[in-house]
Amino acid sequence: MPHPGASWQLREHPAQHPHEYIRGGTTKILTLFHPASGRVRLQPAARGTNAVLHPWLREQLSAILDALPRAGSSQDAAATRAAWAVWQTGLTRPFSLPHALPALRLLLVWDNLAGHKTPELVLWLCAHGVMPLYTPVGGSWLNMAESIERVLKRRALDGQHPQSPTEIGRWFEQTARAWNAQPTPFVWNGKRRQRRRRPDDEPIHRLGGSGACTHKPLRRSRAAGAAECQSSQQMTH
Repeated sequence: MPHPGASWQLREHPAQHPHEYIRGGTTKILTLFHPASGRVRLQPAARGTNAVLHPWLREQLSAILDALPRAGSSQDAAATRAAWAVWQTGLTRPFSLPHALPALRLLLVWDNLAGHKTPELVLWLCAHGVMPLYTPVGGSWLNMAESIERVLKRRALDGQHPQSPTEIGRWFEQTARAWNAQPTPFVWNGKRRQRRRRPDDEPIHRLGGSGACTHKPLRRSRAAGAAECQSSQQMTH
């Protein structure tokens, strides 16, 4: 039976691609994802060093915080610290929270690279009400940004033959703009959520790359449709 695929071709005339593979460089895709709204922010970069990632991250987080409601000033210092400390409960290696803490406004989930733990960056995050949460080693599936990167990568590159890293980055940006025009929110489907699900609950659809799911299925290819904040950095292959 006919079914949607990457492309439609005449019988005995399959799509062909160049047989030579020339390594022309790689592209880093800096990604910041808000699962609850489904909107994604990304930036192609030739390198993913701290000198590139940290300024971009500060800029994007500042814009997100400016759009959030202002935190009230009525909460006392003890309650504020308790709101921060609860996210470190059970951690084997919690980092030391600064003495003076603002109201907690944002949770930032990302992996535990050494560059994500530099004192300057962590202090900046805490000073702006952002709590960094680090996934354990081998736990990248806990980061829902992995799933959105997988979706965007498939839509931007499947069946294509980019000629340069710049072209890859441009296609990612175009795909992200199209995604944000009608984003799909992600929901976490961990063991706790699975235990609480009832037979009459709305069905959810699993996504590859992480434990994320959606309430509506995503189109799996551009041909089929044509005529959450979490952060990660991806290298296209």
